[in-house]
Amino acid sequence: MSIDQTLTDQERLAELDLDQLRQLVGLVEYDAEADPFPVTGWDAVVWAVGNATQAALYYQHVYGMELVAYSGPETGNRDHHAYVLRSGAVRFVLKGGVDPASPLHDHHRRHGDGIVDIALEVPDVDRCIAHARAQGATVVEEPHDVTDEHGTVRVAAIATYGETRHSLVDRSRYTGPYLPGYVARSSGYVKPAGEPKRLFQALDHVVGNVELGRMDEWVQFYNRVMGFTNMAEFVGDDIATDYSALMSKVVASGNHRVKFPLNEPAVAKKRSQIDEYLDFYAGPGAQHLALATNDIVRTVDVLRSKGVQFLSTPDSYYTDPALRARIGEVRVPIEELQSRGILVDRDEDGYLLQIFTKPIGDRPTVFFELIERHGSLGFGKGNFQALFEAIEREQARRGNF
Repeated sequence: MSIDQTLTDQERLAELDLDQLRQLVGLVEYDAEADPFPVTGWDAVVWAVGNATQAALYYQHVYGMELVAYSGPETGNRDHHAYVLRSGAVRFVLKGGVDPASPLHDHHRRHGDGIVDIALEVPDVDRCIAHARAQGATVVEEPHDVTDEHGTVRVAAIATYGETRHSLVDRSRYTGPYLPGYVARSSGYVKPAGEPKRLFQALDHVVGNVELGRMDEWVQFYNRVMGFTNMAEFVGDDIATDYSALMSKVVASGNHRVKFPLNEPAVAKKRSQIDEYLDFYAGPGAQHLALATNDIVRTVDVLRSKGVQFLSTPDSYYTDPALRARIGEVRVPIEELQSRGILVDRDEDGYLLQIFTKPIGDRPTVFFELIERHGSLGFGKGNFQALFEAIEREQARRGNF
């Protein structure tokens, strides 16, 4: 398979190559011809937000994203504003209702700011939909073409957990800025001198939270409907403290470019972060996005200077002799990681660095993870205890523990 066939449009625009992707997101070799539901990669993460105009400016100023396309009343879209932002191969689409009757307002009233669509780029929309339908998936948008002066995009969509869906997009015949109905749009915002070109380069994984007892159901959905394989499993004492716990399983596309950890709460003395999410999001949904960077230290420094708040890690984490012995040498001195609260984990394939923001909106629901991989294909299992305890401290402060 050629590089042109392997890289998504976004990855080519970001000037990423396969070696960079292998490091950034843990890409592995895979035979697409044998896949009943081949997925090329991520297409877009579509958000419903309370104020898309302000959110678009926030993601430019704080997260260093670039405004590339727009749809709204000025383009004939009377229902909502939609801003398309990009950082490397990551594409966010922020939608906010204009018409008082817009369904986006209803979604936002129920869930707050959140992800409505995790869109995937696929080489054959009809083939994927035919397989999904045969395996019992709910098709919420039949395959169809949308066309403008830049060409044609073929799209469809299937339902997943809660009100989340996966749009399937084939943009091989399209050269426009995003989709028909959108126009190219840039911003007057100018990055401060010396700031990196981008703070993150790729999307590593998207985590979904589901109700107690339904994690295996959704794991089987991704196995059966989309041909995803089981990549990891964390149960029992893997993610637990004396007070709360959760269970998690990870499914991934054949090349591991698209990875979905799926969480459900576990019975414990107190309410876990998953219980809190389900309560405040009013149901299942996408809990966090892991943004891959090749310089997590610089990214954290820039984001913190702009006011982004991260979960704190106690100093004892960094002075623990067992941890120091297990992680060995990493590219950043442990003292620098400690001063920033960056976690480190090692497995048989290498190591990773990671850190988690506090919730990004008013509700304690969606947040971001920043991750820098050096060979490791895992998710920071060795950090689960420290992370869970940090989240519990925040839950207690909010009165939701």
